[in-house]
Amino acid sequence: MATDIPEELILLARSSVEEQRKALAEPYTEEAWAPWREAAAAFQAAVTAHAEAAGVSRYELEMAVKRAVLHPEPEGE
Repeated sequence: MATDIPEELILLARSSVEEQRKALAEPYTEEAWAPWREAAAAFQAAVTAHAEAAGVSRYELEMAVKRAVLHPEPEGE
């Protein structure tokens, strides 16, 4: 898969990761986890829409975005 990942997907993935971090820092409640679920759903919907529009593998696109967000390459490489 090409490394050209739309910035929108990167931002949505980062938002989902941040909401997950917040949710897991507190005891479980529906209210505390709602922002994480909403952010994750927005990310998944955007990945699906972009993959369909670009004619690429949804799975490969999602993994590329997650790799970019969770395991960024050091600057200059």
